[in-house]
Amino acid sequence: MTDKFDYDLLIIGSGPGGYVAAIRAAQLGLKTACVESSETLGGTCLNVGCIPSKAMLHASELYHEAHSGALEKFGVKLTGTKLDLKQMLAEKMKAVEELTGGIAFLFKKNKVDWIKGRGAFESANTVKVGDKSYRAKNILIATGSSVTPLPGVEVDNDKYIVVDSTGALELPKVPG
Repeated sequence: MTDKFDYDLLIIGSGPGGYVAAIRAAQLGLKTACVESSETLGGTCLNVGCIPSKAMLHASELYHEAHSGALEKFGVKLTGTKLDLKQMLAEKMKAVEELTGGIAFLFKKNKVDWIKGRGAFESANTVKVGDKSYRAKNILIATGSSVTPLPGVEVDNDKYIVVDSTGALELPKVPG
């Protein structure tokens, strides 16, 4: 077997651990690739976790301040305050798109290859993504988190009855 490697470092997962490691390794001169199965970089945190949750929480707090009359003590009187959930969700998506797009930009700028697909080990130095195998001197596993199912409970994000954390951030109306 030859010692020919495609990469010095191949990272599986592009969440906060994976993308930071990939960019820094490339900046240090390592030929680097990052395997990601999602359509965008950033992992759970940027796409369906921390960032969208904080965007929705911030918007909700602003709405509550305006709607509850809490601003009146500062001389700000608002009447007829209404929640535009569609706009709130659009602003959340804008924040997500800006951040995930920023990572894609940094990958290009630092010459990190984004290998789109799900990676699986073939050997200690080989990862298969789709029909192609990649050999690397070093492989970093940064796969992050996923929702753990509850026994006997079916998550049905599309029906909006039982939702996971991802589904909760996409509800088309405010729950009762």
